[in-house]
Amino acid sequence: MKAVQNLILPILVIVIIALVYVVYFSPDEGLGSFADFDTNNSAVKDIKVQVLKDRGINSTPGGGANFYTADKSGTVVLVQADHIPEGIESAKTVVLRGHLNKESFHAHDVLLD
Repeated sequence: MKAVQNLILPILVIVIIALVYVVYFSPDEGLGSFADFDTNNSAVKDIKVQVLKDRGINSTPGGGANFYTADKSGTVVLVQADHIPEGIESAKTVVLRGHLNKESFHAHDVLLD
C-alpha cells in the first residue's frame, strides 16, 4: 500500500506536465481563425491562413501586395501586406503577422509555411 501511495504523486506530476505541454506548447497544425482578432485592437498577432491564388496576387509599390486568404471557418479576407516573400505564388498556406481592420487584414510580415 505504501508503494502505491509513493507512485501517485509522481504520476500526478507527469500528467500535469503533459497537460501543460499539450495546451500551451504543442504546435498548431491547422489554420487560424479571423474571429480571434478584434478590429478595435491594433496589436500584432500571428495567424495561419490559406492563400486564395485564384483571386490573384496584386503587387503594390514598395514591394507589398494585396491578396485574398481564407481561415479555418472559410472566412475570406483581403490582405494588404507591406512585404511579401519570394515564392508566395506557390504557397498553399502562409503565416500572417499583423492586425485585422474592418475591411481587410494589414500584414506587417508574411511568412511562408
